[in-house]
Amino acid sequence: MTGKQLEFDQRVHRLNKKHAKLSRGYRATMRKDGLVVMKPQRVKSALPAKVLVMCLLGLFAFKTFLLTSLGTSGYQYRVDALAEGTSVEKAGAWVMQIDPVSQLLAEQLNKLLP
Repeated sequence: MTGKQLEFDQRVHRLNKKHAKLSRGYRATMRKDGLVVMKPQRVKSALPAKVLVMCLLGLFAFKTFLLTSLGTSGYQYRVDALAEGTSVEKAGAWVMQIDPVSQLLAEQLNKLLP
C-alpha cells in the first residue's frame, strides 16, 4: 500500500509542478497520434541578450572614439574630474575609466588615422 501511496504522491507533485508552469502561459501542440497537448510557454527575458550586447558594443565604441579624439591624458583628466562629483558621477567615472579593450581599439584607430 505504501508503494502505491508514494507513486500517487509523486504523480500529484508532477501535476502541480506542470500546472504552475502552465499558469504562466501555454501553447497547444498536436502530437503525431493526433492528441492535443498543452506545453508551457517559455518565460522571455525583459531585456534580450542581443540588446545588452549592442549596448556594450556601443559603450566600447563611444569610449574608443573619446580616447582617440581626446588622447589618453585628456580623457583621464576628464574621468578624474567626473570621479570627484556626486555618487552618480562617480559611477559614471567608474564605467568610463580606461579599459584594455577601449585602449587597444583607440591605439589601432590612431595608427589608421594620420
